[in-house]
Amino acid sequence: MPSLRLATFNAENLFARYRFKDGFQPTADDGFTINDTAFRIHDDESKKITAKAIRKVNADVICLQEVESLPVLDRFNSYYLGGLKYAHRAVIDCFDPRQIDVAVLSRYPIVSLRSHRDERNKKGTAFLFSRDCLEVEIDVGGKTLTLYANHLKSMMEGREATRVRRQEQAERVAAIVDARWKKSGYKGNFVVLGDLNDYPEGKTALGALLDHKGLANVLTRLPEEERWTHYYAGGNAYSQLDYLLLSKGLAQANPGMPAVMRLGLPWRAQQVTEERLDGVGDNEPKASDHAPLYMDITLI
Repeated sequence: MPSLRLATFNAENLFARYRFKDGFQPTADDGFTINDTAFRIHDDESKKITAKAIRKVNADVICLQEVESLPVLDRFNSYYLGGLKYAHRAVIDCFDPRQIDVAVLSRYPIVSLRSHRDERNKKGTAFLFSRDCLEVEIDVGGKTLTLYANHLKSMMEGREATRVRRQEQAERVAAIVDARWKKSGYKGNFVVLGDLNDYPEGKTALGALLDHKGLANVLTRLPEEERWTHYYAGGNAYSQLDYLLLSKGLAQANPGMPAVMRLGLPWRAQQVTEERLDGVGDNEPKASDHAPLYMDITLI
């Protein structure tokens, strides 16, 4: 059976930095077009470390969050990830006001994409997924792996204040999974993954996914103190925000352990005692405020 390493990583602000081309005077004409500009990757020093973190994980398929666009992903892949052979890449622009989207880099062919960007919330007052629930089908040695890549509503305005929207998003993701996989007893090759932006404990908004009978949160296989994937400097807090939720069938067929690669986090995250990747600073630069989460799996 085909095997691969699967990962998820919030790359934190993978943006372009634009400038006008030499000699162009934007005030001399009525506006400008993309032909009058050039771009490079924003915050080169940090993104080199982001790339080092991705190289360290060396996943065959990696879901990224906070990617501005497909051209930015292509540029990052070409200039920073050369040699990793991510020949297949996907981003669909969504509605986040910061223009951050979910993305996929893959060594295996992406054969199908389905976006849920246009779905509305229950009240019909806004788009449900500002960062999409992106369905990606990948051909891995003749087997199809289906990913549900997500980046749910953040807790920036407070966990309780944002819980309802995040809960509605999680419930919809669970319903999407049910519609496709319930009849098979959730035995297919599928994974819900990404930055779900809530903790598994307490009054979590993620109950529809974490308690789903067809999904397994494989990070619970690690000791509790080893499950954290995010470091918040403002509160010196360590928590799990990132998830690999394997299908029931995949989880049963893959009893191994996931891993969290924290060497790109800043030195002030003192729970990480290992040597950091080259270039990491006390607070900046860093790979991200998240750590990549990954697991080796064999498809069924």
